[in-house]
Amino acid sequence: MVKRTCNVIAFIAVLAALFGVMSTTPILAQDVFTGNPVAKIAKETSPAVVNIDVETMVTRSVMPFPDDPIFRQFFGDEFQRFSRTIPMKGRGSGFVVTEEGQILTNNHVVEGADKITVTLSDGRTFPAKVLGTDPTFDLAVIKIEAKKLPVLNLGDSDRLEVGEWVVAIGNPFGLEHTVTVGVVSAKNRSIHAGDVNFEGFLQTDAAINPGNSGGPLINLSGEVVGINSAIVPYAQGIGFAIPINMAKQVMNDLVKYGKVKRGWLGVYVQPLTKEFASAYGVKEEEGAVISDVVPGSPAAKAGLQRGDVVTAVNGNKIKNHQDFVYKIRQSMAGDKVEIDIVRKRDVQKVTVKLAEVSSSPDGAEDTTQAPKTSELLSTIGLRVSDVTSQLRSKYGLKRDDGIVIVGVEAGSFAMRSGIREGDMILEANGRKIAKVSDLDRAVGEKDRSVVLLLARDGRTFFVSMSF
Repeated sequence: MVKRTCNVIAFIAVLAALFGVMSTTPILAQDVFTGNPVAKIAKETSPAVVNIDVETMVTRSVMPFPDDPIFRQFFGDEFQRFSRTIPMKGRGSGFVVTEEGQILTNNHVVEGADKITVTLSDGRTFPAKVLGTDPTFDLAVIKIEAKKLPVLNLGDSDRLEVGEWVVAIGNPFGLEHTVTVGVVSAKNRSIHAGDVNFEGFLQTDAAINPGNSGGPLINLSGEVVGINSAIVPYAQGIGFAIPINMAKQVMNDLVKYGKVKRGWLGVYVQPLTKEFASAYGVKEEEGAVISDVVPGSPAAKAGLQRGDVVTAVNGNKIKNHQDFVYKIRQSMAGDKVEIDIVRKRDVQKVTVKLAEVSSSPDGAEDTTQAPKTSELLSTIGLRVSDVTSQLRSKYGLKRDDGIVIVGVEAGSFAMRSGIREGDMILEANGRKIAKVSDLDRAVGEKDRSVVLLLARDGRTFFVSMSF
């Protein structure tokens, strides 16, 4: 009993000593940056992130039915008296890329603006002018008259990995210098909206809201890897950013010429399907099929042909037709690109010098005959005919080769593949089709798939079907 009491007393003494130490030892403030790289990134990079306010003058009518032509005709010149020019305001983000005041942002932030005002992180404001814009990739470079500004380092977006942490900084809904954190959710996403037709967006779940547009997407090394650009309305955790490597390639052109001298190849492409690979003897599982070549284009001059399967560009393997488009769009006018192709089981390399993208990519004879059919056509749900004068007039056919589709069965393989009445069949499984009977010779009895080369509206494209 005495021993137990001594142990208790000793334990109490130890506790007293510990509390005594705790009470007399000062508590050190924890370093906020310890184990928290985001706080450090936000502090170091925010000074180079700017707020962009734009103002556009628009004319609005105070009269009812301002778009009614009869209303306008009735009032004539007096109609203008009832119109008012008012300012429309908008807001976005951007970031400084040179000490002399060049700022990178989105084209849609400054497009059509009559007045642009940039506010720095220290509260100073400057008028800005547009040096150049690229609506295709939604990029713009603007400039303010200032010196020795803080700048952001541009990273390498090609090295980004899905799942990598990123930080977005911007001015969502006018809330200046808001920091959000997320990961790279996906790469090479396609966006098709208005003038934006881009295949290489980064997808992130870092919160991006209206006003964030043009702001930087930053990796944990403090480098810009993307420019925040788009959101999906009503979705959570889905935002898109332009890879910084694309911006780096076009910035010089924007500053020097006011536009991008983007390279033009001059082909139409589509996915490489299993059916196409089987029919054309292509062993590769990844690639892009050239469905048509623009006459007189760099591709035509270099010898690229319809039906070629592209497998690599400048030694870099391509995954699909979107990846091929993205790699070509990364090149500028005048660049030479080496393209690996498979043509009729033969592997070849073709070097193409890209050009600059331009501002613009009958008789009365009665020979009516009943549409012809075959076992293949019945299976896939098509009715076809040799070309006649009447059919040429009915469908506006311009070609002298091939046969014409005069019927597509509802719910058939053909309809589900997007084939339409009036399309022309030029090839089947790589063999030219001059008349309907050629189809049976082009497709064997044991074949359970077919690849058709079709012509529509002056273009050709492949359609693959398994049945």
